[in-house]
Amino acid sequence: MTSPQDDRLDISARKRDHLELCAGDEVAFRRKSTLFEEVELVHCALPEMHADEVDSSVELLGKTLRAPVIISAMTGGTDEAEAINKDLAQVAEELGLAMGLGSQRAMFERPETAASFMVRDRAPNMLLLGNLGIVQAHAMSTQQIQDLVGQVGADALCVHLNPAMEIVQPGGDRDFRGGIELLARLVEELELPVVAKETGCGLSRFVGERLVEAGIRHVDVSGSGGTSWVAVEAHRAEADQRALAEELWDWGIPTAASVLQLRGLPLQIIATGGMRTGSDVIKAVALGATAGGLAAQVLKAHKAGGIDGARDFLRGVVRTVQALMLLTGSSSVDQLRRAPHILGPRLQRWAP
Repeated sequence: MTSPQDDRLDISARKRDHLELCAGDEVAFRRKSTLFEEVELVHCALPEMHADEVDSSVELLGKTLRAPVIISAMTGGTDEAEAINKDLAQVAEELGLAMGLGSQRAMFERPETAASFMVRDRAPNMLLLGNLGIVQAHAMSTQQIQDLVGQVGADALCVHLNPAMEIVQPGGDRDFRGGIELLARLVEELELPVVAKETGCGLSRFVGERLVEAGIRHVDVSGSGGTSWVAVEAHRAEADQRALAEELWDWGIPTAASVLQLRGLPLQIIATGGMRTGSDVIKAVALGATAGGLAAQVLKAHKAGGIDGARDFLRGVVRTVQALMLLTGSSSVDQLRRAPHILGPRLQRWAP
């Protein structure tokens, strides 16, 4: 693990730490779940369709996915990350899914790491999401950001919001002013769509409304219940910062609750944060999301079985999505969003 004083000087080392921790089981939320267990879809015993008639395709950010599944942002900036990113991009291309890159800050500050984010040679057609932190974006010109995402051939830019992670990170940012103004500027000036993305703590109705006012039309809730990025930094912090990280380990809005909070706003919602199965994806879409993203489970599958392991896992996710669409009587994703579902009391409390 890197020391706090070296942390800002060696982004690649920090990314290696993140990969190692996220592939393990020691950074999960302790007392908080995604609340997807509080969503029950109603079984349809008379679906009146052939299983092959199920159309799981969905439109997102100008491209068509064969299923509402995204390989969520994970990594970049190291040789290991390059191999992982290229493998996962190839699988996404084969299966007609989308993929998000890890933070491109490393690529901007250390151009020699750019190759770890370059995946278009393996996935020329897939929906690819670039990624940059809001504080870092604030310090860059629009043209610098455009060049950064253009270099990797991204179709959209995720601007990640991560104040909880930053305040416990060794050498982390402390000044979060001007975020809304920055997002409004990027929506106006960038040549590609902007996605406002949290990093494990979720988006509230209040924040969703402010994002809409700024012109944002796409969000990634990245709610709590899966990997706690505060916990990731707790393992890397020392003394007072570690104590604070322990206190904030379970901070955040559960993923299902965040989707529910944003329902009805003029937003395309990507649901990430603790998504483990096709069932989670289906429940997120039924609550109002356009697609669901998985990260840690894909990383674990790749670690266990390489590209074949990741491919097999994601094929299973897609099969589950399509099976549950049939079993809810939904021949399309639009019908799935109208399918009856029941919310448990803990999740109902989050409804706006």
